[in-house]
Amino acid sequence: MSQPRFSRSEFLSLTRMLAGTALLSTVSRAATPPPPKAGKSAPTGPTRSEFEAIRRACRGSLAGKAARDPAEELIAVGEWMRGQGVGGDFYGQGALMESFEKKLATMLGFPAGCYMPTGTMAQLIALRIYADARGNRNVGLHPSSHHVLHEDSSHVVLHGLRDVILSPWTRPVLAADVRDSPDALGSVSVELPVRWLGGQLQTWEQLEELKRTCRDQGVKLHMDGARLWECQPFYGRPLADICRGFDSVYVSLYKRIDALGGAMLVGSEDFIREARVWRHRHGGNLFHHYPYVASAAMRLDGALTGLPALVRRAKTLSEALAAEPRLTVNPRPAQTNMFRLFLRGDAQALTLRALSQAKESRVWLGHFGPTRVPGIVDAELEVTEGLGDVTDAEVVQAFRRLLDEAA
Repeated sequence: MSQPRFSRSEFLSLTRMLAGTALLSTVSRAATPPPPKAGKSAPTGPTRSEFEAIRRACRGSLAGKAARDPAEELIAVGEWMRGQGVGGDFYGQGALMESFEKKLATMLGFPAGCYMPTGTMAQLIALRIYADARGNRNVGLHPSSHHVLHEDSSHVVLHGLRDVILSPWTRPVLAADVRDSPDALGSVSVELPVRWLGGQLQTWEQLEELKRTCRDQGVKLHMDGARLWECQPFYGRPLADICRGFDSVYVSLYKRIDALGGAMLVGSEDFIREARVWRHRHGGNLFHHYPYVASAAMRLDGALTGLPALVRRAKTLSEALAAEPRLTVNPRPAQTNMFRLFLRGDAQALTLRALSQAKESRVWLGHFGPTRVPGIVDAELEVTEGLGDVTDAEVVQAFRRLLDEAA
């Protein structure tokens, strides 16, 4: 299995992306935080409950919406089910489940769909089906793929798959990457948009060429569409048009849709029939799925309606932040309602400072994490309804204050 590390060329590409900004001017100063003064212990973070209390008190957040009250959420799901006159399911069989699977499949342009408890399970099943059908266990991936970074090598350990890293970290997978693959590929899994690139996407022409190339080479093309919903405003086409040419698509039901959890896998009728068998083999055929399905069904339409405005807001906000020379935004312009922000400093110190600042300003700027460039940290920012009435100017001012205090 390929290790999720930057190659020298990828490291230099990221460095070049940051070059020309104020970020690299004092890296040596920011790379190693000073030790705590004698007699003082290093700052410690808040407990989970303290953190959530601060988040809930904020009038706006760049890291999504604050968590709902669990009891209120279950009440809302029950009331919606009663109002709709729908019942539960038994091992995935029931009118609510079947109608929602059909609705998602039709929306994405496929004959059939299968609800899955998790996206990890959905994607493992898709890739395993293709590996068996093709007799080829090589899967083409981006180096930041969820399969590589976030699943404890489950595709390798559980299914004997082998990842073939196709592209550099710094851009999405393109058709040329498939054509130039050093290994024969059984399938390719493409994330739309690429989360770790700040929501970057291929152009429409690049995406269509990628689809054609996979089809011409007999390579199964799967979409990791955890955040597919956010792509539609960029392409300006129906979701079914975006998905056309993929052999299967997975979408998350808690990212953006804000359901309790779960995912949907869509594809051909034969593919989904086999996927249901694999769901059972994975232990994913729960006695009852309906609380998760109902929480998604009651929110789906409303969640998608507001996306175009959120993407437009992300564009204006990201450009306002990019005007501050101590900040670097990627990508520019923002392509979805998310983007990444790079700045110099210590990740833990900045996160604690942002948390302290949030108590006063009631604006939550997000969590900062280290990058592979010493002294440079980044934050994944997302424009959702959780930003509330906080203006672009207020966000920029909050970041300037954060930077001033770190100087």
